[in-house]
Amino acid sequence: MKFSAILCGCGAMSKGWLRAIASNPDLADTITIVGLVDLNRNTAEQLAAEFGLDSVIGSDLSEVIAATRADLVFDIVIPSARYDVVSTALKAGCHVLSEKPMAASLAEGTALIDLAAETGRIHAVIQNRRFISGIRRLRRFVDSGAIGDLTAIHCDFFLAPHFGGFREEMDNVLLLDMAIHTFDAARYVADRKPLAVYCVERNPKGSWYRHGASANAIFEFSDDIVFTYRGSWCAEGERTSWESQWRLVGSKGMLTWDGEESFKAAVADGEPGLLRGAASVNVPGPEHDAETHGHASVIADFIAAIRSGGQPETVNSDNIRSLAMVFGAIESAKTGRRIEISA
Repeated sequence: MKFSAILCGCGAMSKGWLRAIASNPDLADTITIVGLVDLNRNTAEQLAAEFGLDSVIGSDLSEVIAATRADLVFDIVIPSARYDVVSTALKAGCHVLSEKPMAASLAEGTALIDLAAETGRIHAVIQNRRFISGIRRLRRFVDSGAIGDLTAIHCDFFLAPHFGGFREEMDNVLLLDMAIHTFDAARYVADRKPLAVYCVERNPKGSWYRHGASANAIFEFSDDIVFTYRGSWCAEGERTSWESQWRLVGSKGMLTWDGEESFKAAVADGEPGLLRGAASVNVPGPEHDAETHGHASVIADFIAAIRSGGQPETVNSDNIRSLAMVFGAIESAKTGRRIEISA
């Protein structure tokens, strides 16, 4: 089964999508980009030229869908435009894969879930950071029971990117644009439902962002699992990985991951004394290599769900829980209160 697709939003991020499709032989053979939509026609034309695309180009998604009869829409627009793009595509009979976040509000997210159900189409989200080797290894290790029952996840994220452009003018920039990746990954690793959050957000001295470049959050998950996040996008000096530094605490031991190549795990070995001895535990690789290629793996999962009639891992009805974690943290930061998460 082959699919024709429209790429809506032709800025820099769209190139990552196109490269991901080209990197996977099955995707490259399955997906044909038949349309490009952008408010700036020149941007779409430049993208078509760079990637050798023979596509219909326009600024109106409805018109390009009608002209191409596309099966899919790849939504790479800014969050404030997401609802209109996704709802237009679903109503026109297209399946939709969106950039994160899945909506600009929980109300819009809920409405898109309902619309996807009404139209019988899939709407899923590119949560590419959960589709990497490290995160898959963490989940596999937790599921193995090697450190007993999971009790806590702790993540540190400290970087200082000077993006320029829209990010430096955003409200809640760290929580909305970056922390959602770690929140979604932690929810996946724990395989539990987020229940509540308390968050402190700041824009530290020296920040070149307008608002919210750092955040500290404590999440309560079901089964008494706690997830803590400490992050900053204006932390010069000794940096962490883009994937954060992780510590998983279990009832029998712990695992640490530096966000890159270093995994260390150990369990108590039964020696007597104030601090008991520890025995190292092997952390196996990911179970399925096909799930570790970021964008390409998410797109492949999306296509597989359409083919099988099933649900992709990042379907909107599940991903709204990650969105709720972000908006819960933002509300807590604004009100100074613990916020219950209802999604």
